[in-house]
Amino acid sequence: MAEDFLDLHFELESGAELPVFTRFEMPVTVRLTGSPPATMRTDLTRLLSRLRREAGIDIQEITDGQANITIEAVSQKQIQRILPQAACFVVPNASSFEEYRSDRRKPKSNWSKLRSRERLGIFIPYDVSPQEIRDCLHEELAQALGPLNDLYRLPDSVFNDDNFHTVLTGFDMLMLRAAYSPELQSGMTREQAAAVIPGVLSRLNPRGNNLPAQHISETPREWIKAIHKSVGSRSSSANRLRSAQRAAQIGQQQGWTDHRRAFPHYLMGRMGQFDNPEEAQRQYAIAQQYLANTPGTELHRAYITTQTAAYALARRKGPSVLPEIDNAIAVMTRAENASMLATLMLLKSEALKQSGRYEQARAVRLDSLGWARYGFGSEVVVRSLMQDIALRNPQNIEDG
Repeated sequence: MAEDFLDLHFELESGAELPVFTRFEMPVTVRLTGSPPATMRTDLTRLLSRLRREAGIDIQEITDGQANITIEAVSQKQIQRILPQAACFVVPNASSFEEYRSDRRKPKSNWSKLRSRERLGIFIPYDVSPQEIRDCLHEELAQALGPLNDLYRLPDSVFNDDNFHTVLTGFDMLMLRAAYSPELQSGMTREQAAAVIPGVLSRLNPRGNNLPAQHISETPREWIKAIHKSVGSRSSSANRLRSAQRAAQIGQQQGWTDHRRAFPHYLMGRMGQFDNPEEAQRQYAIAQQYLANTPGTELHRAYITTQTAAYALARRKGPSVLPEIDNAIAVMTRAENASMLATLMLLKSEALKQSGRYEQARAVRLDSLGWARYGFGSEVVVRSLMQDIALRNPQNIEDG
């Protein structure tokens, strides 16, 4: 965990090193501006409460005046004009989108020039689903307060570009609590932080003192580049598939057996599930094989269940996967992932229908609607999802 803390705080996602540790050295104020929907205000209040309670950070929302962190709700189009690949983002020394747009090429906007955190801007789209807004709040506010890096080696963290976790985990809260411990202060070098962080973690997480260290190898930049290409929207399907295959090959060469070994196989499954569903299931099975032997990957396995359950449903084997679906629903409930929870509940509804339990199927389908509206936002998207999953069940097609 000490290695994780140092790599999270002293590097950027690009691999560039940060010269010193930075954090807020005063009580933190947050202000919400722009055009935030009601759910955004509610989710921010919940998140700030968690940060105070679980990370021990002195953080409060204000409604007037200059805040340490300004969260501005802007349009998705505004964000994409500046950062086409970003869903949302955080920057130093800005209190409005217009200020950042004018100054983004100046040294004040460069994270590596920062020596302490005093004023940051977070920009989140207001015209996406409530869950997407909440996910942005969690990731960007956490980065505004603490780590600026993402590490693929972390299985249970939002500080990971695989995007399985969408709300701050216990690990994330521990990293933030450690960052605001009295033993650390802005301006510390990596060597200075390395000298004190083991003691900090020992105090904050005493259960870890009796567990053996589990060193996880570094993730090569070549693997990261291959993954980025495989999920990018600018490459052709063939190029994305080749990139995922390359990532799988690198993982094999590294001798990995953890979630990183599974991830490219999951991606290959997603790519082939319509054109070659049998091969997609083979890739999912390979991914599950590695995940089953990696602690802390219950959420990853639940994601795959949404794909394998749909395949079983299409082959009239829905009732056989009901236990798997129920387990995945429990995992997604704990993870607060409404979109995946709604998808799993709709799959369960169709599986129940295949087993002749029509009243239960109807009840589960109705229960899924609230989650679907929060997870997907648009009623059109919700209806499309419901129709798509219903069509996976051959019984519905036969019944007209």
